[in-house]
Amino acid sequence: MKKLNIPVGVSDFEQIRRNGYYYIDKSGMIAEILKTEPAAVTLITRPRRFGKTLGMSMLASFFDIRKNSRPLFEGLEIAKDAELCAKWSNQYPTIFLSFKDVDGLTFGSAYEMLSAAITDLYKEHLYLLDSVQINEYDKEIFRRIARGNASATDIKKSLSLLIAAMRLHYGRPVILLLDEYDVPAAKASSQGYYAQMLEIIKALMSAALKDNTSLRFAVLTGCLKIAKESIFTGTNNFVSDTISASGLNEYFGFTQGDVDRLLRDADAEERAETIKNWYDGYHFGMFDVYCPWDVMNYLRDIQRNPAAKPASYWKNTSDNAIIRSFIDYAGSSITGKLEALMAGGYIVQRIEENLTYDYLHSSEENLWSILYLTGYLTREREEALPEPLPDGSSALRIPNAEIREIFETTVQSWFTDRARLYNRRALFDAVWRGDNEALTKEMNTLLRMTISYHDYKEDFYHAFLAGIFAGAGYMVESNREYGEGRSDVVVIDAEGGQAAIFEAKYSRTLENLEQACEEAVRQIDDRMYAEPFRDSYDRVLCYGIAFFKKRCLVKKCGGNP
Repeated sequence: MKKLNIPVGVSDFEQIRRNGYYYIDKSGMIAEILKTEPAAVTLITRPRRFGKTLGMSMLASFFDIRKNSRPLFEGLEIAKDAELCAKWSNQYPTIFLSFKDVDGLTFGSAYEMLSAAITDLYKEHLYLLDSVQINEYDKEIFRRIARGNASATDIKKSLSLLIAAMRLHYGRPVILLLDEYDVPAAKASSQGYYAQMLEIIKALMSAALKDNTSLRFAVLTGCLKIAKESIFTGTNNFVSDTISASGLNEYFGFTQGDVDRLLRDADAEERAETIKNWYDGYHFGMFDVYCPWDVMNYLRDIQRNPAAKPASYWKNTSDNAIIRSFIDYAGSSITGKLEALMAGGYIVQRIEENLTYDYLHSSEENLWSILYLTGYLTREREEALPEPLPDGSSALRIPNAEIREIFETTVQSWFTDRARLYNRRALFDAVWRGDNEALTKEMNTLLRMTISYHDYKEDFYHAFLAGIFAGAGYMVESNREYGEGRSDVVVIDAEGGQAAIFEAKYSRTLENLEQACEEAVRQIDDRMYAEPFRDSYDRVLCYGIAFFKKRCLVKKCGGNP
């Protein structure tokens, strides 16, 4: 296997090109953006880790009038268009700003991060303080921002002030590149200060983008397309490029051709099927794409260790707070659809791309839209479906093995956590007073709060049964040898001097549920599971339980006190 210089974690275009990192040419995006007169504002939304920041860094390097980046583009696709390069390459004052680190548990801490990002941006342009074209009043505001002493009003006007100053200094309109524009709103929504952060971001955007004659054009990237009315009020000539309606499909993510070339260069073509199963499956517009972050991480790992297994590299880089918040609202419909997806199927949903974070939980539809827009789900090709979809609907499925693993671990654990938060006192009381009818009711409630993606088998129910009592102060033993066999679950209340024995059966039909329950009761009696406990505990209660999917029936054994 050939050693390639894999740029994992490097999203700076100039660093990649200067240091000889392996680079898959995406420079054609420049010509695509400039193909027609650029819109005043172009918003590009893609999931995390699909190359947005690297793409924006490339644009900044190409346009920035302060640089001579032509050598970095030699040999790339864009360099073949000499006329375009002569007109645009390093010809415009350019601002490149990222909001990816604007985060905080409180509005105050997040606002400090936002202010710091603006301050760092201003420090890059301190040369403007020497410009004779800029008046002293604006220079004083400039100094406050650069020193980190800006007022809230200064911050709100900071982008428009910098754009105006650069226009005056260079005598040319400015290109604005704003990366991860929606991160402050997303973080604010998850931490409860959305309205405060929205006020700042909306004012910042409006001042910079609305009818700004000093602006040549702006390109913004993010994960979600926040509704125009929420942030971009009054912005004209606004164009969005999303994963479902895009002219830039091939420039974010790796196409099949990109991956084939990469594997040939690395002499690792035998890994093609593994990489496809784990990291392919996304459909952006008309293109099928791989997640580039995953492909590069895996290739780096197998260069270091040829025996390395595929891993979920994407999981720890994506903010799951929004997804997690929906689980707390989950009803039977959401649970059932998640189970269908995890079983390898698809669901049919309407996708809403214009979202506002303050109304995310207003409908179940928003959950599926967010899962799709953030890369947890992808569209199924309509030609692969057995019948046409209703107008406006999409068939959604899990794209690959990596995301399936995330669902099978992360999402399932969220449901387990949610079930544990349920007040189980009524269930415990029913167990110790021998009330099998109340116990049946409480068990069914908890079952509906769980999620299972395999066929329902006895091991799922054994884990469910043991999990009910885990962490509640009881000693729980599972599949231990008692009497003349192994009982499924034994729960011991040492302080109360009592024990409960459970034998679980799985019924293949709802009609046979009662028969299976009676079989469990007979097994406890016939194999004398209770006998070893009678000398140690004042009360020994025995229950037969039968399960069918999300239904259960509980019966007491005849020997219960």
